[in-house]
Amino acid sequence: MLLYGFVKLVMKAFLRAFHGFRATGQENVPMDGALIVVANHASMLDAPALGCAFPRQILFMAKAELFRNPFSRALLMAVHAFPVKRGQVDREAYRRSMEILKEGKVLGIFPEGTRSKTGDMQQAHPGAARFALQTGTPVVPAAIVGAHKGHKRLYGKAGRFGVRVAIGKPMWPVRSEDGRVTREEIDDFAQRIMEQIQRLMSVA
Repeated sequence: MLLYGFVKLVMKAFLRAFHGFRATGQENVPMDGALIVVANHASMLDAPALGCAFPRQILFMAKAELFRNPFSRALLMAVHAFPVKRGQVDREAYRRSMEILKEGKVLGIFPEGTRSKTGDMQQAHPGAARFALQTGTPVVPAAIVGAHKGHKRLYGKAGRFGVRVAIGKPMWPVRSEDGRVTREEIDDFAQRIMEQIQRLMSVA
């Protein structure tokens, strides 16, 4: 936790100095209990920016390829990120995600699965919605604006880019009365999550 706090402090100073970083909506975050925080993904700055904006420690799910580089692996391990293998059923990543939620911690997921090359939002994978519905965990949507190279905006006279994070209110999953989770419920909740992120992008 101390190392996470140190990395967060250094990264926040970097983002403020070179990217005009600012965040809103921290008051929407419940300070106790399990949460799933989700956001759009278009830049390598997204995870650091979201981590700096969020008032609680986030345990990010990160693509396994990032753990191959010794430097990025060390950084990811320092902030307790864990790998997920894309394009296949990763049982270990699933187990770790469920463990995080059972412990009342914050799981961080980028539902699009990979960075958008254009900066426009892509279709969501069902993972975040499925975890929420299976465990009854609320989802906190967040929008990251200004990090993608095609969407950067000038910030001040120095011409710095403004990276902004807007955090929305929790979204509670609603399951059917018999407790079963259907694919239709997962897809519907995933769509509503992405729609909320899109709204937040317009006000960030």
